[in-house]
Amino acid sequence: MHPPQVTANPLGVRWRDGRTAFGLWGSLGGAFVAELAADQGFAFHCIDRQHGMIDDSDVVPMLAALEGHGVAAVVRVPWNQPWSIMHTLDAGAHGVIIPMVGSAQEAAAAVAACQYPPDGLRSYGPTRAAITRGSAEPDDLADVACIAMIETAAGLRNVEEIVTTTGIDAIYVGPADLALSLGVAPQRAHEDPRHEQAIAHILDACRHHEVTPGIHCLDGATARMRAEQGFRMVSVGSDVDALRRGLRSELSIARASGASDTFGASTAPNES
Repeated sequence: MHPPQVTANPLGVRWRDGRTAFGLWGSLGGAFVAELAADQGFAFHCIDRQHGMIDDSDVVPMLAALEGHGVAAVVRVPWNQPWSIMHTLDAGAHGVIIPMVGSAQEAAAAVAACQYPPDGLRSYGPTRAAITRGSAEPDDLADVACIAMIETAAGLRNVEEIVTTTGIDAIYVGPADLALSLGVAPQRAHEDPRHEQAIAHILDACRHHEVTPGIHCLDGATARMRAEQGFRMVSVGSDVDALRRGLRSELSIARASGASDTFGASTAPNES
């Protein structure tokens, strides 16, 4: 019987090769949702535990579905809490996205939860990760992506300190919360030059310190623009938005026929 083969983190492999990872933002729970999305060719799928409609019991089946298609499974944890990060990594996630990182201290706390001693404080208990990674060795299990979100005024102010924190692999820009922190409505962020200047500042800091820059996008056109700008971890949209747009489009096409969609409505003239 051959020993299991250690599998490298697909995100790390892609970034080391200089390739852009286009991904889907997942707000819907369920293994089939993840499997259906993975079949479309995304490089990563983010399971959003902060704002998504995803319970803890959904995570392992979704991870398994993504792994079966060779898609990097990333989880945005609800908050920068060590127990949440450790539990997610023990379940087999390739990386964690930590929201609202505003300082070097907060970035270091996230890194510590991802790494075993002496580099961090991660507790050893790779219940599922040892199976999916093909190794129970701490060095192999520590090959995970620690991704800090910069999306607040504090994060923007401290971006240089955050990106130079040892162990931070990537920065992921949250444009909506970043807009709010600048006093701009997210829906009007594209109209305010301060928002784009903030994004450019974060990108420059990542480039200067050789940290992978990532950003949340709502559609393919924006994702392409951000990739051309230099971002290397880019969401192409979310499953919720794709479902909403698709359903709206098909209903609009159906209604264009002029047929009534009010069941039981009479077409006969009103008689009294």
